[in-house]
Amino acid sequence: MTNHLINPDIAPVPQEDRTWNKWHLAALWIGMSVCIPTYMLAASMIQAGMSWWQAVLTVLLGNMIVLVPMILMGHAGTKYGIPFPVLARASFGTKGAHIPAIARSLVACGWFGIQTWIGGFAIYQVLGALGWLDIAADTTVVPFLGITALQFLCFIAFWILNLVIVLKGIDCIKWLESWAAPFLIAMGLALLIWAAIKVGGVSKMFPEPPQHPAPFWPMFFPQLTAMVGFWATLSLNIPDFTRYCKTQKDQALGQLIGLPTTMALFSFIGIAVTSATIVIFGSAIWDPILLVGKLGSTTAVVIALIALTIATLSTNIAANVVSPANGFANVSPRNISFRAGGIITCIIGVVIMPWRLYNDLGDYIFTWLIGYSALLGPIAGIMICDYFFIRRMRLKSDSLYDASGEYAGIRWSTVVILAIAVAPNLPGFINAAFKTVMFPEIFNSLYSYAWFVGITIAFVLYGLLHLGERNRV
Repeated sequence: MTNHLINPDIAPVPQEDRTWNKWHLAALWIGMSVCIPTYMLAASMIQAGMSWWQAVLTVLLGNMIVLVPMILMGHAGTKYGIPFPVLARASFGTKGAHIPAIARSLVACGWFGIQTWIGGFAIYQVLGALGWLDIAADTTVVPFLGITALQFLCFIAFWILNLVIVLKGIDCIKWLESWAAPFLIAMGLALLIWAAIKVGGVSKMFPEPPQHPAPFWPMFFPQLTAMVGFWATLSLNIPDFTRYCKTQKDQALGQLIGLPTTMALFSFIGIAVTSATIVIFGSAIWDPILLVGKLGSTTAVVIALIALTIATLSTNIAANVVSPANGFANVSPRNISFRAGGIITCIIGVVIMPWRLYNDLGDYIFTWLIGYSALLGPIAGIMICDYFFIRRMRLKSDSLYDASGEYAGIRWSTVVILAIAVAPNLPGFINAAFKTVMFPEIFNSLYSYAWFVGITIAFVLYGLLHLGERNRV
């Protein structure tokens, strides 16, 4: 009888095929972290009233926090060679695993759309800067889309580029990340040096602190939660990558080297260069796409276009395609391959019209980043508790692919715990999403800690409910 829970893409990776070392994983994180949203990440923090160094420290701390579940979740991938949806079968059941897998996949589809819009808009702006498009005259908005036809065509052009990489498979993704990482770091540092030279030194790149600074702590926790939410997605599906690592040391060190350092460095570059634009151009230009259009030199514009394209492409493919490709494949392994799952992701990324989401910074931070962290945090809490606390890192790999084995079906108790852990953050999410005061202010305060609240409740409840199973596993 054919096993309908497995295909070559989600089967355990054989030991001889685990060829990634710590530098491959570090390169993966550099490629994912160096992107336009990271560059602009501190914008909301500084607009909220933080100083530049408070914003950088918040970014660094948020990434050090999310690094913990990242390494913990990555352990099972390296030990058993399994992707995230298969690992979820241990705690949710072979059918119940569709809940976290699809939840993670849909968030990734949203991110895929956002990054594809960013890449397409970069092409649009730079073609305008080169004089190949008359952006000033391109004002006719397509009613249904809400953007111009030329903007949509640039979006589709970048979308096709992503699709080509998806069809090439995981080896092409590994090659892309390894090649892109040093180039992107070099481009970021070159931009920093350019800004420093323009303003006459690093010391002149940062604005004076305000005479009456805003209270730090009220704005710190929402921004920290949003920062954690930035990578709450990858903290779930990191086994999709660590399954290719040779050792646990490789997966842990690779993430430590690549994630918090790159995020802090590139956010710092974004702050420094933006501060310099106040001196150079007379106003703060947070969006690097708009900054590229003001560089003047055709050569500089072309190089910047290449850098922006590679940065967005390397982030998009690794962070937003691998997970949903595996997630959708997990729904029906016999019918959906990794490539088919990637194509589904690409299609959804267009249908959601991501430019509508991205263009409102408030929605981006408080509805999108914090909102999905309220959902994904509890999933991480359940899976970490199950793997480390209950099962003590011991899984029966064959049973994960057995429709009648011990992990079969749906573990309804896990689903109930997930719902309970998500529930406290729902009122705050509704207030933020609909910009209402439907629920009391206390729920807004709770929502500021959404990821922390969700992961804690889920971990504790799951541990208490399954405490008796520890001695039987």
